[in-house]
Amino acid sequence: MLIKHFFIEKIAHSSYLIAGNHACIVVDPERGVEPYLRTAAELDVRITHILETHLHADFVSGHMDLADATGAVIYAPKSGKCAFEHIPVREGDSFEVEHMRFDVLETPGHTPEHVSYVVTDMVRGSKPACVFTGDTLFVGDVGRPDLFPGHAEQLADELFDSLHGKLLKLPDFCEVLPAHGAGSLCGRAMASKWRSTIGYEKRYNAALRIKDRKKFVRSLTEHMPPAPDHFARLSAVNAEGPTLVRKLAGVRALLPTEFAELARARRTSVVDVRSYDAYGGQHLRNSISLPLAGNFPTFAGWVLPPAHRLLLVAETRDQVLEATNWLRRVGLDRIDAFLEGGVFAWSREGLPTAHAELLSPDELNEMATGEELFEFLDVRAPAEFASSHIEGSRNIQTADLREPPRNLDPTLPTVLMCSSGNRSSTAASFLERHGFDRVINAAGGYAGYTAAGHSGACAVCALPHGPRLVEDGRD
Repeated sequence: MLIKHFFIEKIAHSSYLIAGNHACIVVDPERGVEPYLRTAAELDVRITHILETHLHADFVSGHMDLADATGAVIYAPKSGKCAFEHIPVREGDSFEVEHMRFDVLETPGHTPEHVSYVVTDMVRGSKPACVFTGDTLFVGDVGRPDLFPGHAEQLADELFDSLHGKLLKLPDFCEVLPAHGAGSLCGRAMASKWRSTIGYEKRYNAALRIKDRKKFVRSLTEHMPPAPDHFARLSAVNAEGPTLVRKLAGVRALLPTEFAELARARRTSVVDVRSYDAYGGQHLRNSISLPLAGNFPTFAGWVLPPAHRLLLVAETRDQVLEATNWLRRVGLDRIDAFLEGGVFAWSREGLPTAHAELLSPDELNEMATGEELFEFLDVRAPAEFASSHIEGSRNIQTADLREPPRNLDPTLPTVLMCSSGNRSSTAASFLERHGFDRVINAAGGYAGYTAAGHSGACAVCALPHGPRLVEDGRD
């Protein structure tokens, strides 16, 4: 039995290919299926089974595309009531692929329909070798149960049983292979390692060490990080069966005058994927800044209206392709066109542009310690802000600025800060659309401000590859 791991940055998604002698299985595939096809060809095996642990909320799954390309059979949780052709599985089901046996455990909690697949390599032994836990058990964390409004406590209670009554009863040496790692919002304390063991997680996973059920439920239903908007809609997309990528329309190249006409249409959003400094120098008025250098897919799924036609502004065609692939991963398929020649061509046609002021860390420090009256918004997540922030700033995270903010004076200069300058550029584009007179982006963000010696380091940023949650009693 050979296991290959695939990892998608930004959404921090893990998927797996398990190969036998002639057949292989793919677990929780992403929408871009070429890596699985290429790996199977390199190993000279055929993809025969596709396993879904649950209806993913943070990305569009590739089960339909992979089945279309290979003829493989899809296995999915019976309680998910999926509309596409599949074999529904539930507690106690098992199936074999060559010398590998897959036993199904129902492990609800992160989602109501969740299952885990326990794998035994029957050539080597009779005990489970590994378990594909999806979003129930991570390295250093467990799945968040608060994605379904009004059901968080019930799901957290079910999660406690899934973990302590089922997964933790597997042998300590059983390998844990989850669907996400650090950087995903499907949990809040994931480590960067992509695999672990049941025994190690028993000892060092802070959430698993909360043995009291009520305390466990409370720990997972209070002070959770905000969930992006697309988390509320992608489960249904995956249950219905996403549109095959090969059936999606191509992205057209439009000259500036054609692009300008289309941009004026209703239910249309212009998305600028260039760096925040390029956007700040010159951009199309009322465009939304979503730098590819940041967590582009998460924030695209969070802030872009899913029913809108999307028009892209980029510097190169490679950026257009990259942005298109990310947008499709989060269910934004209505990508119509991109601006041929970019902002340079737009300006040569004499079409109107705007700019967003950029402040260096030293300039920001002078402003923050000076006499000028201005609004100072820290647009990071609440946990980042609570960890450390500049005195006098207030916390309104980027996504909450899509609507005109209350209690802000649009005639005052408004400084926006995140950790790097990427999220604050998105926030700046929203405030520009709301008619704010002078919008200023803090270049380099809190990281740059710290590096310049004006503040202590952000505790969250200082531990980029470790868990964010620390519970009493860890050792």
